[in-house]
Amino acid sequence: MASKKIELLLNRTIENLGLVGDVVKVKPGFARNYLLTHGFAEAPTQEKIEALKDRRAQAQAELSKLRSEREALMARMEGAAIKLIRSVNDQGVLYGAVTQRDISDQLVVDGFMVDMRAVRLQNPIRRIGQYSCLIQLDRDLKTELTIDVLPDRALENFTAAAAAAEAAEEETPAADEPAAAAAEEPKKGKKSKKD
Repeated sequence: MASKKIELLLNRTIENLGLVGDVVKVKPGFARNYLLTHGFAEAPTQEKIEALKDRRAQAQAELSKLRSEREALMARMEGAAIKLIRSVNDQGVLYGAVTQRDISDQLVVDGFMVDMRAVRLQNPIRRIGQYSCLIQLDRDLKTELTIDVLPDRALENFTAAAAAAEAAEEETPAADEPAAAAAEEPKKGKKSKKD
């Protein structure tokens, strides 16, 4: 059962729907429960459309100004990195995860006026290290941001364990190759008990 869409004239700009003065098609429930009850839209007539032309021109000018400000902000943010210092345990696990709000708050402190909704973080950050995060101010205004999550104290055990793990990774591939080749040779020569 397909619902028939209703045409309405917007009395104000609605994000992700349209500017003031736009005639939009929406589902009946959205029109009845939200747009019409709050006075955000009404039935379109030619007189009402003409009356809203000036407000629409103003809204377009404000939108273009906002767009240019966002482009300038994105140019300033290009290649930027932020540092967050958090409490961690001895293994480098954070006591509280770094979320979108933490990142946007730090960006504001660093002089980038970014709303929390613009920060696109796939998963909360739960360990110290370096991460990348997408900042999306508009559909086509995106940039990558580097986030360094640092511990609030020195972690001798963590740095020693990380260095040992890196050293083990470097030695392991060279040591495994001869052992793997030696393990395969006896398998070729042995006959199974079923034969």
